Amino acid sequence: MADLLCGAGIGWRPEIAGVVADLPALRFCEVIAEALAPTTPPRGVAELRERGVAVVPHGVRLSLGGAEPVEAARVTHLAACAAAVGAPLVSEHVSFVRAGGHEAGHLLPLPRTREALGVLTANVRRTQAELDVPLALEPIAALFDWPEDEFSEPDFLTELLERTGTLLLLDVANVHANAVNRGQDARAVIDRMPLDRVAYLHMAGGSERDGLYHDTHTDPVPDAVMALLEHTVSRMPAPPAVMLERDGRYPPAAELRAEFTAVARSAGHPQPRESGSAGERVAP
Repeated sequence: MADLLCGAGIGWRPEIAGVVADLPALRFCEVIAEALAPTTPPRGVAELRERGVAVVPHGVRLSLGGAEPVEAARVTHLAACAAAVGAPLVSEHVSFVRAGGHEAGHLLPLPRTREALGVLTANVRRTQAELDVPLALEPIAALFDWPEDEFSEPDFLTELLERTGTLLLLDVANVHANAVNRGQDARAVIDRMPLDRVAYLHMAGGSERDGLYHDTHTDPVPDAVMALLEHTVSRMPAPPAVMLERDGRYPPAAELRAEFTAVARSAGHPQPRESGSAGERVAP
């Protein structure tokens, strides 16, 4: 599989656009597709693209796992976003967000059954038919599982990727969250994932409350998730592209840069370090 992305990236958000623009050795960024107007991308995103930073539209509202066929207008928008920013690929979630005309407002887990797999496969293929770039699918963090599951998550994902030819956006923090909430060994779960289909990795922070791990994207990346990233990378033939996600309660710029650098280095991507002079960077 050709490397569509490389190095370290971050989720672009308007609130941290200035910090993102100044990150050392930034190779790619991800922008929420539903927040992107293809005819007028945000100035910060356009400037990154002009600098050679790859931009990946990341969908959150397609509801690929919903029982209803995926909405054509949403797929058209995702395809237009990819064309507008010259994206090497786009990504979405293995989840559903609406049913019977009602919006959940949250990414919800699918029952891992043969029937659900068939519905999901059909919606993914409908989406692929309109895209000019590859599609990567991200399994979500979940606080519960459906009682009728017929597959483990790694087996479900492997079958889905084989049926559709899609790639895997593996969120390491989500694996950690699900392992805590299911009482599983996160490293054992990683070892069974189809790592040969990984397009890139996500990293994010979270917190544990009342015995459940919540994937908040507003907390720092915990040590356990960083260690799981290192384990994941050790199971792959080369350092994968990796991306830091933050969605609120943004830390000071220096802390965000330090977290980005720590994620990049844990994934095997050495980053420039700042010297004693402001603005001057020296490669390690």
